[in-house]
Amino acid sequence: MVNSYPQALTIAGSDSDGSAGMQADLHTFFARRVYGASVMTACVAGNSYGIHASIPMPTDFIDQEFKDLADDYHIRASKTGMLADSELINDVVKNYQAADFGPLVVDPVIMTKHGNQLLEESAFNTLRTALIPLATVLTPNFFEVEKLAEMSITTDADMETAAHKLQAMGAKNVIAKGSHADPTQKVVKDFVLLESGESFWLSEPYHETDRVNGTGDSLSACITAELAKGTPMKRAIEIAKQFVNAAIGSPIEVGHKFGPVNHWAAMDRNFK
Repeated sequence: MVNSYPQALTIAGSDSDGSAGMQADLHTFFARRVYGASVMTACVAGNSYGIHASIPMPTDFIDQEFKDLADDYHIRASKTGMLADSELINDVVKNYQAADFGPLVVDPVIMTKHGNQLLEESAFNTLRTALIPLATVLTPNFFEVEKLAEMSITTDADMETAAHKLQAMGAKNVIAKGSHADPTQKVVKDFVLLESGESFWLSEPYHETDRVNGTGDSLSACITAELAKGTPMKRAIEIAKQFVNAAIGSPIEVGHKFGPVNHWAAMDRNFK
């Protein structure tokens, strides 16, 4: 039957070194046995040492990408990655609302896991008011949770309060990712707040490694892949947490400095 195979969409920038962005999303879709389509929003030139150049795609080109996919494919779940400015965010919002591309996983990509800002400050309010209300799932890292919730987080109770603030912005389900900046920590804990009101913590072992590029992309992409297959929300989130932990825990030697996670390590694994 035409389009019977599960299909997922990444709306993100292309990273030339393959460790993050659209490439990490597509690696994850492949590993979870979902067909991956893409809307390229920007091109980034970089390697394991850093990003050295980037260029956004024209909005009319992005419009055409959305149209071509809508005309031919059955996208069952979608995710966003880095959207650099307000014009780009608004264009993606317009196109997503016009299409039938399933639930939307929003990886806000405001700040790196080390606290460095990526999103233009002028676009921050656009992300909060235009994109986050469309999120079926919102997956901010620790620093992004603090910035979005406009509060410092020092306790588990703080994280729970912040997650409720993010849900109040319109995101149906929230995964507030814990900090992993302390090399002495034993676990990484994420707080999950579901649309139903159910909440819980997910915990996996901390791995001291610099092979962590694409961690956030892969988590959000794994949730997207599972939703495209029809996996229930809670289970999709649990699988994604275990998938990423397995990918971090078996590093591969690619690049000289900050390398990618290992999607092969988690491929086809039956997570409990």
